[in-house]
Order: sequence, then C-alpha cells, then structure tokens
Amino acid sequence: MSECKIVIACATVIEEMLPLMPAEMEHHTLEFGLHVYPDKLRVTLQAKIDEIVQAHAGDGQDLTLLLGYGLCSQALVGVQARGCTPTMPRTDDCIAIFLGSRAAYNQQAGAEPGTHYLTEGWVEVGETPFSEFQRTVDRYGAARAERLFKIMLANYKRLALINTGQYELEKYRDYARRTAERFNLRYEEVDGSDAMVRKLLFGPWDEEFVVARPGETIRLDRFLHF
Repeated sequence: MSECKIVIACATVIEEMLPLMPAEMEHHTLEFGLHVYPDKLRVTLQAKIDEIVQAHAGDGQDLTLLLGYGLCSQALVGVQARGCTPTMPRTDDCIAIFLGSRAAYNQQAGAEPGTHYLTEGWVEVGETPFSEFQRTVDRYGAARAERLFKIMLANYKRLALINTGQYELEKYRDYARRTAERFNLRYEEVDGSDAMVRKLLFGPWDEEFVVARPGETIRLDRFLHF
C-alpha cells in the first residue's frame, strides 16, 4: 500500500516548511493564536485531522500526517490518531524546530535562559509578546502597560533573531533591533537550521520524532523520553 503524506502546521512553522515542501504536497495551516489556548488548539487540530482522514477515506493509501508542532503547552497530549499516523518533532515548542534540533535548543537555553526568540513567521503573524504591547496600551493605558511589561520581561535579558536561512534576514533585522532597544534587551542573531523540518518532511523519523500509531492517543511521556 502506498503512503500519502499531508502537512498540518501553525502559521509560523509553515513558513519554514513551504520552501522545502514538494509543490504537490497537500498542506493545511492553523492560526498561530491558538497557541495561547492549548485546549482550543487540541480541539482544532483533532478536528482538522478527522476532516483530512475523512476526505481521504477509500484512497487505498496509508495516511501520514506531518504535524508542524511541538508539545506546545501540552496541546498535543490527547490528540487521537484516528485512521492515520501523526508524526511530529519531539520538542517542547517550535523554537527547537527553528534551531534544527532539541540539542541545539538545549544549548541555547543553557547558555542564555532569559531569551525571547523571533523568526520571520512570528514577526509576520504579529503575535509576539512585543506586538501585544500596543494592545495593552490601548486597553490599560501607557503607564500600566509599562508596568505590566516590566514584570513580564523581568527575567529576560536577550532578544534573538533566528536565522533559519529561509527568508531575507535584513527585512526583519531592523524590527528585531528596534524591539530589543525598546524593551531594554540585548540583541543577537543566532543560526537556525532546516534540519528538523527536512527530516519531518522526508525522514528519517528517528528518536527526534514522535510517531503515533493508528488508533493511538498521544501521551505526554512520548515527548519526555528522548
């Protein structure tokens, strides 16, 4: 039996996948804002999975769904592999995906734990903590917004723009630098990698990935054992 591979990813991760994805590969994008509500993300992702499985029922192919998500605040826990094989990076979130591996993320987190990261996708989608500042000003006023963000960023010292090699860095460098200056963070650029995205799309799905069997419910421990 042949295999059919279909991508489901959030709006930020899909930006890294599209340049590498075969033109004919079916893909679906879910809005980035769902990350704020893990339960809603879980329900939305499950609905999309079930929709795709139903649409491809009777194709006579093994259906593998490539999920452009990490654990994402445990939003993936409880998702059911109904009639398909969901495959996803064994990461806490998408930062490790952009950096190319869980090991690369651990290295960055160990050296600079107080870091906010930016990529093209986060800037374009406009859902970074920094883009929330103006909305907070509009809602609570400038003085209160300043106090809230000072508390929120108290443990952060660095803003890092990840260069994944999939976009024109200069376009986002100015935004990142201005943002770092505005919120008194040290600006740096760190090298990313498309290694994990390539492996998600083309394999091999080794220990860096969770591959759920048809009928399986994704469990937290699948992400913890590495």
